[in-house]
Amino acid sequence: MMELKGSDRKKLRGLAHGLDPLIRIGKQGLTGTVIQEIGQALEFHELIKVRFLEFKDRKEDLVAEIGRQCECCAVGMTGHTAIFYRQNPDPEKRKVRW
Repeated sequence: MMELKGSDRKKLRGLAHGLDPLIRIGKQGLTGTVIQEIGQALEFHELIKVRFLEFKDRKEDLVAEIGRQCECCAVGMTGHTAIFYRQNPDPEKRKVRW
């Protein structure tokens, strides 16, 4: 997992501003299927938002768990929505340009 500088996180938060949450964490919580969906979304989009509909009191722990299991960086959190980034290893498939 790559480590991002503060300026990188700020730029990614700005890029994510207009995005809608692709994944929603509901009453089932952080299941294997949800982790798999997040991984697929990161592979395709690189920068995604995840909305917490439930488990709002544990969202910080869940964000850390998502980062660990999906090998991605948590860029920021606004309210109950977290932003994640994972750069695609294939330069031709990268969507986020620096």
